Amino acid sequence: MPGENLTRNEAHERRTVIDTRSYEVALDLTKGAEVFGSRSVVRFAAAPGASTFIDLIARDVREITLNGRDLDPAVVFGDSRIQLDGLEEENELVVDADCLYTNTGEGLHRFVDPVDGEVYLYSQFEVPDSRRMFAVFEQPDLKATFQFTVTAPANWKVVSNAPTPEPITHDEGATATWGFAPTQRISSYITALIAGPYEEVRSELTNSEGRVIPLGVFARKSLWQHVDADYIFEKTRQGFAYFEEKFGYPYPFEKYDQLFVPEFNAGAMENAGAVTFTEAYVFRSKVTDAVKERRVVTILHELAHMWFGDLVTMKWWNDLWLNESFAEWASTIATAEATEWTEAWTTFNAMEKTWAYRQDQLPSTHPVVAEINDLEDVQVNFDGITYAKGGSVLKQLAAWVGIDAFFSGVGAYFKKHAFSNTELSDLLVELERTSGRDLSGWSKKWLETAGVNTLSPVIDESGDGTISRFAITQTAPADYPTIRPHRLGIGFYDLKDGALTRTHSIELDVDGDLTEVPQLKGQRRPDLVLLNDQDLAYAKIRLDDRSLATAIEHLADIADPLARSLVWGAAWDQTRDAESSASDYVDLVLRNIGRETESTTIRTTLAQLQLAANTYVAPDHRDITRARVADGLWSLAQAAEAGSDAQLQFVTAFASAASTPAHWEIVRGLRAGETSLEGLTIDTDLSWQLLVSLAAGGVADEATIDEALAGDNTAKGGEFAAQARAAIPTAEAKAAAWASLIEKDTLPNTLVRTSAAGFVHPAGRHLLGEYVEKYFAMLLPIWEARSFTIAEYLCELLYPAPLADAALLEATRGWLAANPEAPAALRRIVIENLAGVERALAAQARDAE
Repeated sequence: MPGENLTRNEAHERRTVIDTRSYEVALDLTKGAEVFGSRSVVRFAAAPGASTFIDLIARDVREITLNGRDLDPAVVFGDSRIQLDGLEEENELVVDADCLYTNTGEGLHRFVDPVDGEVYLYSQFEVPDSRRMFAVFEQPDLKATFQFTVTAPANWKVVSNAPTPEPITHDEGATATWGFAPTQRISSYITALIAGPYEEVRSELTNSEGRVIPLGVFARKSLWQHVDADYIFEKTRQGFAYFEEKFGYPYPFEKYDQLFVPEFNAGAMENAGAVTFTEAYVFRSKVTDAVKERRVVTILHELAHMWFGDLVTMKWWNDLWLNESFAEWASTIATAEATEWTEAWTTFNAMEKTWAYRQDQLPSTHPVVAEINDLEDVQVNFDGITYAKGGSVLKQLAAWVGIDAFFSGVGAYFKKHAFSNTELSDLLVELERTSGRDLSGWSKKWLETAGVNTLSPVIDESGDGTISRFAITQTAPADYPTIRPHRLGIGFYDLKDGALTRTHSIELDVDGDLTEVPQLKGQRRPDLVLLNDQDLAYAKIRLDDRSLATAIEHLADIADPLARSLVWGAAWDQTRDAESSASDYVDLVLRNIGRETESTTIRTTLAQLQLAANTYVAPDHRDITRARVADGLWSLAQAAEAGSDAQLQFVTAFASAASTPAHWEIVRGLRAGETSLEGLTIDTDLSWQLLVSLAAGGVADEATIDEALAGDNTAKGGEFAAQARAAIPTAEAKAAAWASLIEKDTLPNTLVRTSAAGFVHPAGRHLLGEYVEKYFAMLLPIWEARSFTIAEYLCELLYPAPLADAALLEATRGWLAANPEAPAALRRIVIENLAGVERALAAQARDAE
């Protein structure tokens, strides 16, 4: 939308003019399905005589009063701003407006449950969307207290950052008003409102300072039977105990509610004391251990944010990583050390680091401390650098300075900057003090430069099989030539009794283009040499020829799951970099994945397997490879342990990879109960996944999808149905899906996502060519007309990536050349799409050799 951006310079200038004190926000949620009433009383200090603006996105503004002076909304309100002139030393602003509910997951989202017609609301404000609910100075360094008063149907639950008070009823008990106490001084983007007939269960814990912290878990009525609140409370208690001990600072808010809300765009959001989660974490069907573990990591990620992000907040969004990278690292170490998911660092390597390495090799890569010029910059910066690379770098920093010194420095940082705003230097000062290390050089190389290094072993062998020389070379891409210091392990693995087991390891600091490792001289050369053993460093690793041959033959025999994950990652890196063929990678996966024990490693590897088969193998043998992959996955499913996590993953991957009539007949038989695997239950979600496969294969039609939806007329059922309809490989189905997404603007965020996923299903690749021109024609109009989130979904997800051919490459380059002035965030999306095609074509050429 035009006029909704905010630049860093504007925010800095505004911060020099004003200082916020408090907000009193009264919301009326009884005005129907389209709008709600919003009345804000904002108190703030200012330089006398200065001018500034406050942010608001509203349908109608009825009243604006500044220090008793009436301002004409028609004159001072436009786009997303209210102009404020003639400020005094202390100011009181009153803004009375009608704001719009959304169905995009931004601002105050309104959802009607198809099961029972009940209405549910929740807020989502990060980055700039509290202004969709009330008038606010929308930037993180203008903290204030927030006091909400909410009028809503009396049978609703109303939750905010402060504890929920007893309501006062009106209209013979039909409506009620909840008057919340003021919050502590917090940033506007972590304020929250969740309202509706949610079900809840309550508990409590006593924290490290003896304070009783009320706990709550909430979800919709129609999902409540699937909520495992006791387990969620258990992980929450484990996280509280771990973080309070390690951070040396007690939980900073009055209560802690966790709410599972519909049509959520992210995994979760760290609203202070009122965390919202995606309903994907309410398990109505069997899910993999990867998803179960991811939920625990997410629970602890959001809890870590109560300190890092909510208690202490970055001044501007260039330090977003201070929030996200820290929460990513802290949640992983807490999961590994405080819960039953003790292999969380293996999961981190398989998922987060894979994401980070991919993002760091895109043309849009950026330093961990990013250059954020405006709100659009930050909204596309919730990426693999900000989360996963930053978390990886913090892991290395903790190893470099020592974990005790690291936690001690973090605790001092919380004490010094509680309820205020910081920059990177504020954290580094405390870590330097507790560790005794100078971190300026480390920060410059790791946080202020982009790109990923590659580490390779140099091994010379004597005639007796011992090592005469061991060294590590470090290279950097030409565009980002920084050579960095690394703390890493080197592991030696030998094949004994059918297992590749670590027989020797060392840990050292590596720096420069070449690092000699004399302490390994004279050691017997092992079957496998693994750089970055234990995964301390952030770098791509290469295997020497002997180790690579051992890995290909015996990957599944590596005893340590983290070491296996590192080797899986190295093999994938070499495939993505077109240093080895995609066909070889397919062979490696199909030969070894059946014995992998770590759920997330399986999940990540199977996704990479399908990308390799669909776009990285040479086009001349793509169809044969896709069929071979599906055949292999079905064989793996049949051989897997009955009822196991691997069995479920292989079945769902097989359904997704199906590409021949024989495959779809197996899928049809599974769904119909004519074909069965011992221990495999075709529950609601798995039945839908099989139906999406059948639709993509042209085996299931609209009537079959309608029948399935009639049997599962839920929000989740609607998402699967939309995906299935869009996946049908006919010109008519593709045209209908395109029209529903581009020509209309009525679908909620979740249906936009799932419809787009169905539209670009690889089984319909032959129909996507005619949409290349349409895709580029819609980019600018959609970017200008839709909300940021919806525009981002459409521009990212509708890109016809399965084509992965020269024509798509040239069309993408042509649009970028013709639109140099397009918004930077939109150009970034297109540039990343282009990079994917360029990489695919390089991999195809390598595979064709």
